[in-house]
Amino acid sequence: MRRSLFLFLALLTAFALLAAGCSSEPQKGKDGPSAQRQTQQKKFLAFGGGPTGGTFNFFANKMSSIISQSSDRLEVSPKGSGGSAENLRSLNKDAVDVGIVYSGDAFLGRKGELPGDSVRYDQVRALSFLYGAPAQLVVRADSGITSAMDLEGKVVAVGNPGSGAALSAERFFRHLGLWDKLEHRSQGYSQAASDFISRKIDAFWLLVGYPNSAIIEAAGRVPLRLVNLHTDAVASKFYEAYPFYTEVVIPAGTYTGQDTEVVTFQDASLWCASDVIDENTIHDCLKAVYSDEGLKEMALAHKAASDMTSANGLKGVSIPLHPGAVKFWKEQGVSIPPNLLP
Repeated sequence: MRRSLFLFLALLTAFALLAAGCSSEPQKGKDGPSAQRQTQQKKFLAFGGGPTGGTFNFFANKMSSIISQSSDRLEVSPKGSGGSAENLRSLNKDAVDVGIVYSGDAFLGRKGELPGDSVRYDQVRALSFLYGAPAQLVVRADSGITSAMDLEGKVVAVGNPGSGAALSAERFFRHLGLWDKLEHRSQGYSQAASDFISRKIDAFWLLVGYPNSAIIEAAGRVPLRLVNLHTDAVASKFYEAYPFYTEVVIPAGTYTGQDTEVVTFQDASLWCASDVIDENTIHDCLKAVYSDEGLKEMALAHKAASDMTSANGLKGVSIPLHPGAVKFWKEQGVSIPPNLLP
């Protein structure tokens, strides 16, 4: 009888403790079921940016911050990369969720026509135009180099492997018949500026919004000049061969010692996404960045973001849009060209 009573009391105590634990759990505040559900609902996104010192890097960092701060369910983390081509490949295999890709690389990659790469990167969708990225060829002011054709036999840094800068440099120099006549080095912008200052290279190439921090650094140490690339592009029919490039002018005074405007060509930087990301997530990302406050923060972060407007939303877009982007831009009253529909 005593043993039965003892077992009954033990079971009663266990049930009481269990009940107390269950009733007290909601009182744990941030660690309770409600917070756990919020954690489970949180969606984490990786944003493919670019190398240190590049405009991709600035944009990815700031856009990630804007989206994360404006949304309770989205947490976006910028991820460094070699640049445009690497982001395109990563998006295509869903290794990152969103990223920045040059329009030319997106267009050629979708057709399987990237240099030395026949893979069709057709699982990537565009979200919006971000900014125009002018090709900028930096040489010393006393070098005597006034045309790309003067680079024969010179040492030129062309950008990180896999970057849009490196691909555009190869595309342009091959078109001019120069690629095999110069020593091209795969270097990021910051390292290129350092080597340029120390005279280890004769020139460095960038495909990036202006003003660029690497050029600013070099201009503060060495008198330099930006080469007019438009003249060579016209003479060689470069625009006819690659219609996604357009003429652009870099204003005088953009960099120290640059007293005259420089005419060159530019590609469009596109915000892109993997096509497996759901429509609502993409819509919320666009809504955050293209809000009045989001655009204000972008413009403060980098001068190139001044081109980010609803009117320019689809400027230079060369591949189909993500369904979430179609929804967002229609809400903004933007007409979607048929070739951009998913």
